[in-house]
Amino acid sequence: MAWRKLLALCALMLVVATYQVVSAQMPTYGIGRAPTPDEIKAWDIAIGPEGKELPPGSGTAAEGAQLFVSKGCTACHGKTGSEGPAPTLIKSDTQASGAPCLAPCVNSANTIALHAPFATVMWDYINRGMPLGREQTLKPDEVYSIVAFLLNKNGVIKEDEVMNQTSLPKVVMPNAKGWALPPEPWKHGQPRLAGYP
Repeated sequence: MAWRKLLALCALMLVVATYQVVSAQMPTYGIGRAPTPDEIKAWDIAIGPEGKELPPGSGTAAEGAQLFVSKGCTACHGKTGSEGPAPTLIKSDTQASGAPCLAPCVNSANTIALHAPFATVMWDYINRGMPLGREQTLKPDEVYSIVAFLLNKNGVIKEDEVMNQTSLPKVVMPNAKGWALPPEPWKHGQPRLAGYP
């Protein structure tokens, strides 16, 4: 008889535990709501390689040089874009100074203007993440100008080229053919990049 009571108690505990786990996963907290289509659109600021999502605007390297100073880029990236503690933005003709480099270390060999496969990657990153502490405060013309400045200083475009929503996606980047998508999505059990299990 004691055995049956113990078995019944265990079954009851299992039912209660299962109910608690299932009810904890149910969205019944009464807080939050589904975002509206307009709210989703406002947060969807990603720019693809073709640049279809780029806003109107334009900028030149000369305008970007002034903005690089006035918007505070030099505080983190240095006056020349290559000697600050933040990632190197402009390839330096001299060897690195030995100053500490924030991880992941971006140096003259892999600046974004030389490493990114598409110029739109630069526009997207600067637009969404710079300047540090004041992210998304740059106007489209300012982002086009800073991108033009960085592309010019790294030898990718000429100084007089105007960057806008039409010309920027057409820029042929030095690493345009140096990247590739994997042939198939990664599956559990397959080796990862760089030999990681």
